[in-house]
Amino acid sequence: MSSSFTCKAILKPYTLQFKFDAGTSRGVLKSKVTFLLQVRSTAFQNQFGYGEAGPLTGLSRDDLPDFEERAKKALQYVETLTLPKDPQKLLDVLGSEMDSSLPSLRFAMETALLDLVQGGNQVLFPSTFTSSKRAIPINGLVWMGEMQFMQDQIAQKLRDGYSCIKMKIGALDFDQECRLLEMVRKTHGAERVILRVDANGAFDSDTAMEKLKALSKFKIHSIEQPVQPGQWDLMGKLCRESPVHVALDEELINIAEVEGKKKLMDTLQPPYIILKPTLLGGLSSSREWIGMADSKGVGWWITSALESNIGLNAIAQFTATTGNTLHQGLGTGQLYHNNFRSPLSIANGELTFQRDKGWQDLKELF
Repeated sequence: MSSSFTCKAILKPYTLQFKFDAGTSRGVLKSKVTFLLQVRSTAFQNQFGYGEAGPLTGLSRDDLPDFEERAKKALQYVETLTLPKDPQKLLDVLGSEMDSSLPSLRFAMETALLDLVQGGNQVLFPSTFTSSKRAIPINGLVWMGEMQFMQDQIAQKLRDGYSCIKMKIGALDFDQECRLLEMVRKTHGAERVILRVDANGAFDSDTAMEKLKALSKFKIHSIEQPVQPGQWDLMGKLCRESPVHVALDEELINIAEVEGKKKLMDTLQPPYIILKPTLLGGLSSSREWIGMADSKGVGWWITSALESNIGLNAIAQFTATTGNTLHQGLGTGQLYHNNFRSPLSIANGELTFQRDKGWQDLKELF
């Protein structure tokens, strides 16, 4: 039996519809266009692999007006390659052969081909997670909006059993946001509920440290990306001196090469980094970041980036293989009216893979 194969790929756009107006410091989201990928091969009869390329508007390196055209050309090149069936060798080939300027497409192709070679049943990384024996702890995400809307979200997350709450900040008046955090802390101490905040770069250089000091009163676990990326002198100072641990997020997105990653880690010395495979160029690239973080004693966790259940499934299964015990950012599967039925389920602040639930027939999408 041959140890290699060639493939054919189909890419199709799909518009996801939010169940509510999802507020961030970059604006309000009502819908999101993503791209679904199907791969097949004569070496795997009657099997298909599925992936998802979902560039984020205004954030991804491949948020490009001609993304679909460029992606289809890149897929035509992949179709010329002879690919190894071994999963790790397959990831290595894609990491070296696929264009790093299309990070979400590389993620989609990695995951679709892993799905294909592993049997075409959407189990990319067999583990105790995919056998329904272990759950992944996740944070409950509180979106920006009017004060009452955010209060209602927080109350619901606590009722739902989340022990880690992540609140997006930077859109409301800062004092209002502090009052929301104070409201949680009055009834739920740090030993009961972990609080994370995500500023998405909303703080300015003049007031960032002052705001971080104010946030520290609420025993915040960490703050994601307090200021806009690219300000390394300022960010390095915040990483060193902030009373709240800083977690780098957007700061990582435009760095594709190993040397650039090393330079960022050495220069900024962050307490935490946050890994979004769709934005960082896939699973191999995420593993590079993880290796560097572990070697330097830097904490990390993995989050989805508004993918449908197709992309989320791949990220969750990858996360389960890492052994990381922190709360992950994988609670986005409930955001959309028109998501795809999958074995992924959330209960008591944990993401589970319920094998008996099964997948929607994804072939009908192509």
